[in-house]
Amino acid sequence: MSENKPLMPLATAVWLVDNTALSFAQISQFCQLHELEVQSIADGEEAYKMQGLNPIASGQLTMDEIKRCENDSSAALQLQNKKSETIQTNIKAKKYLPLSVRQERPKAIAWLIREYGKIMTDTQIAKLTSSTKPTVANIRAGNQSQPITEFRNPMDLGLCTYEELEQLVEKGQRKADKEQKAKEKEKAAQAAATSATTVS
Repeated sequence: MSENKPLMPLATAVWLVDNTALSFAQISQFCQLHELEVQSIADGEEAYKMQGLNPIASGQLTMDEIKRCENDSSAALQLQNKKSETIQTNIKAKKYLPLSVRQERPKAIAWLIREYGKIMTDTQIAKLTSSTKPTVANIRAGNQSQPITEFRNPMDLGLCTYEELEQLVEKGQRKADKEQKAKEKEKAAQAAATSATTVS
């Protein structure tokens, strides 16, 4: 993966098309996609119907940077420093988590649920944050004794790396796309069966 390439370029492009006034050229340059691909996203073509990925939430862009480029069509979006890449803490090899990180972990779990809860399972989130499946399930259901009002990016806390998050998000997106296609196929089959029954 290129150092200057955002997390999940296609999904990021979907979000930028839907939520900003950036030009196709600016989005294609930032996401390293062909401009025709960005055009296809804007046209709502079937191949590009996927959940958008918010680059602001993942710390790859700031709203100020987006506004700067919206106001100047010749300006190029600059990928922000991915803090996670500078954090060398290896949680897998280090079972003990500092108290400060343990206290912040529920906020990281809540962040993942908010951003990727539809495509990531409780088990995946637990693994990513060195937590447990019941803990994640409780946070997802809002069963904590104290509600979580603040969200923290797990990469900033050193709970996971940029690459680990990208791998799980891409896996979850592929699964979601596969399930969506299966539902559409089933729906089409039911419609065909209904039509055949009506004709007969």
